[in-house]
Amino acid sequence: MRDHLELFLNGQSERIAGADAFRTVANWLREFRGATGTKTVCEEGDCGACTVLVGTPRAGSLDYKPINSCIQFLFQLDGTHLVTVEGLKLGDQLSAVQQSMVDHQGSQCGYCTPGFVVAMSALHESAPGITERAAREALTGNLCRCTGYEPIIKAALDMTRGHGKRIEELYPSRPIAAALGKGAGSVRVEAAGRTFFAPSTLDEALAFLAEQPGAVIVQGGTDFGVQCNKRGLRPDVMLTLSRVEGLDGISVENGTLVVGGRTTLGSLEAFTRGSVPSLHGILCLFGSPQIRNAGTLAGNIANASPIADTLPFLFVCGAELELASSRGHRVVGINSFYKGYKKLDLAPGEMITRVRIPLPGEEETVRLYKVSKRRDLDISTFTAAIRMTLDGRRMSGVSLAYGGVAPVVLRLPKTEALLEGREASEALFREAGEVARTEIAPISDVRGSKEFRTLLASNVLMKFFHEEIAGGPAARNTGAR
Repeated sequence: MRDHLELFLNGQSERIAGADAFRTVANWLREFRGATGTKTVCEEGDCGACTVLVGTPRAGSLDYKPINSCIQFLFQLDGTHLVTVEGLKLGDQLSAVQQSMVDHQGSQCGYCTPGFVVAMSALHESAPGITERAAREALTGNLCRCTGYEPIIKAALDMTRGHGKRIEELYPSRPIAAALGKGAGSVRVEAAGRTFFAPSTLDEALAFLAEQPGAVIVQGGTDFGVQCNKRGLRPDVMLTLSRVEGLDGISVENGTLVVGGRTTLGSLEAFTRGSVPSLHGILCLFGSPQIRNAGTLAGNIANASPIADTLPFLFVCGAELELASSRGHRVVGINSFYKGYKKLDLAPGEMITRVRIPLPGEEETVRLYKVSKRRDLDISTFTAAIRMTLDGRRMSGVSLAYGGVAPVVLRLPKTEALLEGREASEALFREAGEVARTEIAPISDVRGSKEFRTLLASNVLMKFFHEEIAGGPAARNTGAR
């Protein structure tokens, strides 16, 4: 078992031991490696100035994704190749992305520029022909206060100068992946009264949790990092599942979507693009590419936020959670998993290993809604999922779930019962909206008032009626609105 981290930084091997393993990636880069092109501003994953590329071994090669380094810790990146903005140039020659930003005057003060360059480089790696829509979507996690986005988008669409080499040409992946593979096995780092453990098997992970039931599981860490940076969270014992095989898969088995406990939201977004359009539409609005490339579905569930974007869909689909501990395995339905605000049916030493989601049939209508102050990279004010089968206008199998209206996501049994088996009409849906108001208990906060959320509870039903029923079949199953 190793007592240190092993990773690569811009093609060079790094060995990290002791307390340094518990630093944020951004802090380590700036303070200990002089890679000050990686900027820190918000330290909560909102501005993207700290964006770096992380190459994860995949079948002997490396798969690069952009992440926010301000809310990632070094112990999360063991066994990866980290590429910063400094690592994109070739000698004194700028990369195609960097040169394009110069040519199109995509920078003024320049503080946000490295983050944009790295995010655009990730897009350049994955998409041979970049459209304006793709560029805008890839840059939703990067903010600029002085340049204006038009020249940056133009730079993304015209990467025709510079050295033009891709990361694979700068840093051949096979030797790096092979070197990282030699460090396979479990990793345990203890320093300054803190412990980090990365087991190589599920049994090891469960045994560790049995010994340390208060250990914090840090996988994506997108909320964990914010809590550490902004609220001084400093857990003594942490566990990551990044080295455990078999927990990162996605598949469809007999009409059920099966998602591994460490599967990222970005992987789920890509998988559901053509197969589950309603869920895919919401995932596209979840945080930013940097957030989705780190965060996991299991983490979103375990975080237990009443405004978690994925939960209403899981509720109306009757998702099941596979839980494991050293005592054995059990299955819990998502609708009974939450016992109160941040209170879960999760015993000490248990963790979520898989999420099983029975998918709606082709004859069913599913619509997911998210209301927030801005479209991209924003926390929800209100969320909703509506699922039913329509035979003409007769409704059956009605399932409704609302988020942001109580300490937990709520099913609305009275409203469901009112609509079940009846002919849809505007008057009926207005009545259903009034019933829905009686089933919720919203509060006022910085994202919206109690009165606003109460109004949304009824308005979303009217929106569904006019778009999905009065609007006819052509309006159905087109994703999130």
